[in-house]
Amino acid sequence: MTQRRARLSIVIGLTLALTGVALAAPFAPNMQPFGNPSGVHRTYSTLGDVDLGGDFFLSLGTNGRRCSTCHVPGHGYGLGAAQARVLFDNTDGTHPLFRPHDGANSPLMDVSTVFARRQAYSMLLAKGVFRVGIGIPASAEFSLDAVDDPYGFASAQELSLFRRSLPATNLKFLTHVMWDGRQTFPGQTMTFNLGSQANGAHLGHAQARQPLTDEQRNEIVTFETSLFTAQASDRAAGNLTDGGANGGPMFLVDQPFRFRINSPLSSTFTPRVFTIFDAWQNATGTFGAARQSVWRGQELFNFRQFAFGTQQVTCSRCHNAFNAGSDSNAQFFNTGTAAANRRTPDMPLYTLRNTATGARQQTTDPGRALITGRWIDVGRFKIPTLRGLAPRAPYFHNGMAATLEDVVSFYDVRFNMGLTAQDRADLAAFLRAL
Repeated sequence: MTQRRARLSIVIGLTLALTGVALAAPFAPNMQPFGNPSGVHRTYSTLGDVDLGGDFFLSLGTNGRRCSTCHVPGHGYGLGAAQARVLFDNTDGTHPLFRPHDGANSPLMDVSTVFARRQAYSMLLAKGVFRVGIGIPASAEFSLDAVDDPYGFASAQELSLFRRSLPATNLKFLTHVMWDGRQTFPGQTMTFNLGSQANGAHLGHAQARQPLTDEQRNEIVTFETSLFTAQASDRAAGNLTDGGANGGPMFLVDQPFRFRINSPLSSTFTPRVFTIFDAWQNATGTFGAARQSVWRGQELFNFRQFAFGTQQVTCSRCHNAFNAGSDSNAQFFNTGTAAANRRTPDMPLYTLRNTATGARQQTTDPGRALITGRWIDVGRFKIPTLRGLAPRAPYFHNGMAATLEDVVSFYDVRFNMGLTAQDRADLAAFLRAL
């Protein structure tokens, strides 16, 4: 406790450009409200008030970064691109968030002036993405045939992959750690995996000289796994626990979850994954119309069928964890977000060649394939948890969707869902209320 209290003095008076409010005490109140474009979200911690003297909030590396630099309490323990722009403007791009090795489009870019930094960190500012450098495994079933990197850095030894930081909350509902699952180890517990991820971020993102101690890993993981984040109120639909609804973070704490709890491969699979807003089917009063829209969006998510390959599926087929929306079956999917036809000029494009067949395919990010080396895994990513979406735009692994309306539009076009304008509006309303 003495050591902990000594650390507290470091963070007293800490101004969370990270959270959007100035905190003059070493603890932040549990369930503190934070505004976002859709309303207000809250995070409940099973540990009580948030201890800002914990290792999650301390700079333990060499470049000033903390876990909370990229996993921001005020942004649902994720990072919104809008927040990155605010931090850049407030500090001329010198905030610890902006470090060349992973924040810049290339680690070799000039960051000596404000103008240069704005160019170097343009992907982080526009899409909230960090550059992840991963090489092609020596045993891979494919090789790099060609690379078109607008920043002139990527190679087979280190592809530049631009990815969003995943939220450090609602971790109860995970089956894989990281977009490509690279911090998920066979036979290990999720506690071990999350500890390994924390240490990897400490050594990589924070450029630490020494690994985290076991005590530090355990403290960070204990804190992260205590957190449950969800939208608490919506500008159109009001309080998300009114009228019999079960929105907000408190209901998540006791939500049952286990591996394959609702596996699509099981005969017991049910597409009725979300039941949060069942009571709003016939909502009336001031918020009645908006609440009915949220309910219709929930039902579309659960039951609207569309073709995925040779199967007829629903949104809840992949996002199958009850009232959380992660994947309890630990699968990876290629939904086309890294496909060449979705490439924008600011993204690298990689041409991969199958060494056995000579087949080629182009992608902006090979995803899971860089971990397994398998051709079939090119472009595959894990299914993220859906709660607390509103504060952390943009969306998808590469930040390609600026809004939740864009997310819905992508799926509608990609899978020919045939949604009406009202359907799209209802689905977006539902996602905002999560």
